[in-house]
Amino acid sequence: MTIPVRNLYYLLIYAWGHFAGGATVATGIDESPDLPNLLGRVLLDGTHRLLRRGLDRGYRETTEYTRSPRGRFRFDRMARELTFLNGIAVCDADELTADVLHNQILLATLMSLASCKEVEKDLRHELRVTALRMGQVASIRLSAELFHRVQLSRNNAHYGLLLKICEFMYWSMMPDERGATSRFMSILEDEIRMSAVFEEFLRRFYQLEQAQYRVRAEIMRWQITAPTSSDPLLLPVMKTDLTLRSDAHTVIADAKYYRKPLGGAYGERVRSEHLYQLVTYLAHERAAESSRRISGLLLYPQVGGALHLEYELMGFPITVATIDLSQKWRAIHNDLLRLLKALN
Repeated sequence: MTIPVRNLYYLLIYAWGHFAGGATVATGIDESPDLPNLLGRVLLDGTHRLLRRGLDRGYRETTEYTRSPRGRFRFDRMARELTFLNGIAVCDADELTADVLHNQILLATLMSLASCKEVEKDLRHELRVTALRMGQVASIRLSAELFHRVQLSRNNAHYGLLLKICEFMYWSMMPDERGATSRFMSILEDEIRMSAVFEEFLRRFYQLEQAQYRVRAEIMRWQITAPTSSDPLLLPVMKTDLTLRSDAHTVIADAKYYRKPLGGAYGERVRSEHLYQLVTYLAHERAAESSRRISGLLLYPQVGGALHLEYELMGFPITVATIDLSQKWRAIHNDLLRLLKALN
């Protein structure tokens, strides 16, 4: 599967919730040969903007020995260490500092990109120079848990896209055989990660680009007859990729990122597990809400020829289709809206 870097970038910023009003952070988008160089350039330019306006700062508690007391006295330590004999107080004080977690993550990602083989030499040099300008920020070792600890507010929401890029880079880069540098994994080959991106992209796209439907992922309730008290707890969660609702019509869509949309042991067929899952969702939706018209959609990225199949199964109109992510972005935009309109 081939997706141009421009389109892959658009998929990511839709999925990350940063494609508001059609605006993009398009720095270097046409000049960058691939995704690591593009995201490295976006991260670099974003960090330059932060440095010009001043890195975000937060309060951190510090303990200091001082002859000019401030903050809270630590009488326990002063008594134990007898510091008062030398006229020194031990105090806990809140210090305003740029050495906070989101800046530490940003610095660590800049340094990691600066050692990435796929990043161009000049850009790696710029990344190192920019990292040196963050001298007041401590160097840390990144871990998945750190990204979940970051809490942004309205005052520092401008860090949002940069931290999404940092997290994406963390999951995409692997150390090389010697451990001194790193290499960027091809995200297009990672069906699990790209499935999440493709699903989130479609959900955000339809939330932003049309007004007829309310769009979200939904957890559906199993329609259980005479259950015991514990039986429902053992059933799997039934969560749609995206559900589009209007007053008269509900569309339940499954977004599937597969390098081969069709499969099967007896020739190419619609994948049975995908069709079974979608029909189950539709049946439960009909049991819970019988007054609306209900349709189903299986949507895949296009690999090879285009695919558009229409069936009526168990009374439900179901469309199985592909979207060509290699074409120009405006064509992708129009095709997705045209596909939704055809379901009405």
